[in-house]
Amino acid sequence: MLHFPAFWNDLNLGLYTHWAAHGTASQASIDVALFFAEYAIYAAPLLLIWGWLRHPDALRPPLLQAAVAALVALGINQLIGLVVFEPRPFALGVGPALLAHAPDSGFPSDHLTVIASAAASLLFTPTWRRAGLLLALLGLPVAWARVYLGVHWPLDMAGAALVGLLAALVVHLARHRLLEPAMPLLTGLYRKLFAPAIRQGWVLR
Repeated sequence: MLHFPAFWNDLNLGLYTHWAAHGTASQASIDVALFFAEYAIYAAPLLLIWGWLRHPDALRPPLLQAAVAALVALGINQLIGLVVFEPRPFALGVGPALLAHAPDSGFPSDHLTVIASAAASLLFTPTWRRAGLLLALLGLPVAWARVYLGVHWPLDMAGAALVGLLAALVVHLARHRLLEPAMPLLTGLYRKLFAPAIRQGWVLR
């Protein structure tokens, strides 16, 4: 396993000291952090599903692109985890974990990776740029919350943002060759599975 150099650890610790919750943290701030740390990640898949169900075929390829980018980004995280191990703050006794979590490697953050990759992917497409910007903005309180609660270092968030951007860029460049041929198959499957809802007008064909 690889370990980060001393200057990385010093920077992480310095930022964490100013960022994480302290003994004087209010329960209200902890509750807000818990909400963003645990539940905000669902905004990304829900946005993509809503977009697919409520928009015509011409606007759906970027949604598939964003979904694939998120999966690619998570795959990159898994590869990083095979060669890099960074103990989480609570595992080193730096502070308490205000959110229950396994003491596995924290670099990079999977939660922020999903949001960052989907957001960056949508930002590449003018039609979905506003949605991508909203997701990107949502990533800010998610990053704050997971550090604040003691389950991540600040640089875990920087790593997640970089992985998300890289995955989104790779998928964007490969979209014509890899994703566009899959759209007719996915669209046909969707129309079969959702035929009753389509007939009722609940979702678009």
